[in-house]
Amino acid sequence: MSFSTSRPSTARIPGATLVLTGLLLGGGTAAQAQISTPQPSPKSTLTQRVGLTDVTVTYYRPSLRSRLGFGEAGGKSVVTYGQRWRTGANSSTTIKFADDMMVEGQKVAAGEYGLYTIPGKAEWTVVLNKNTKAGANVDAFKDDENVASFKVKPMMLKDKVETFTIDLTDLTPATANVAMMWDQTAVKFKLMSEVDAKVMAQIDEKVVKNASPTSGDLAAAAVYYLDNNKDMKQALTWMQQANAKDPKFWNMLTEAKIRMKMKDYKGAVTAAEMSKKLATEAKNMDYVKMNDELIMEAKKAK
Repeated sequence: MSFSTSRPSTARIPGATLVLTGLLLGGGTAAQAQISTPQPSPKSTLTQRVGLTDVTVTYYRPSLRSRLGFGEAGGKSVVTYGQRWRTGANSSTTIKFADDMMVEGQKVAAGEYGLYTIPGKAEWTVVLNKNTKAGANVDAFKDDENVASFKVKPMMLKDKVETFTIDLTDLTPATANVAMMWDQTAVKFKLMSEVDAKVMAQIDEKVVKNASPTSGDLAAAAVYYLDNNKDMKQALTWMQQANAKDPKFWNMLTEAKIRMKMKDYKGAVTAAEMSKKLATEAKNMDYVKMNDELIMEAKKAK
């Protein structure tokens, strides 16, 4: 007896059988597709520049859902006082520094770290550790891998925060606070970026040692000296050089401010009047107003 090795005609196979055959031949792709649903504690990534350094926090955000955020053991709180917490849900919360950073006065090298906390009613312990994968097993990491550890005082919030929130607040040119808020509790710790040494190195390279600095670099150096109470005479020299090359109303106002700080009130008025003229031509009434205020202040100080 002989058997045919040819495939049967598809015309003889019912439609439903054809679909099943296709799925089997295709490896069951449709059957393996996963359903995507919203997470109860969604992931959040926050990036903020502090000084000249990018800081990135990645965490998952649980919500209260009629529970308490923090409390004593045996209660209805999500987080128990005195127990180490991953500072969020699902995975370890991480904080990443693009450059070296001072964290509550402790130097931390550039890199990514797990952010762990031990909440307490009167005091929190905050730890940055090299282990970023501990997740719920918060005791898995080793204390000798801590890169910073410190205590902070919690604050009572007037309004309840339903969803756990981390933010970078109170920004200055070199500092910021990491604020963690949930329920009616908030804690903060301070970050400080090394700014002055980096900026001064740029000024040395692009202005001091450069035979032909651009007007933009000259103005930036002058503004930095003004804002940080450095050598006003040098700041004035650089700003005058910038204005001689390409006078702009914002730079002329900066020159007026430098002269005010040097108590050269007559020179401040002259610079502000030139700034006002240029600002008027550019139809920038905000700068016109700022110049009028400076001129009035300078005339009173004479």
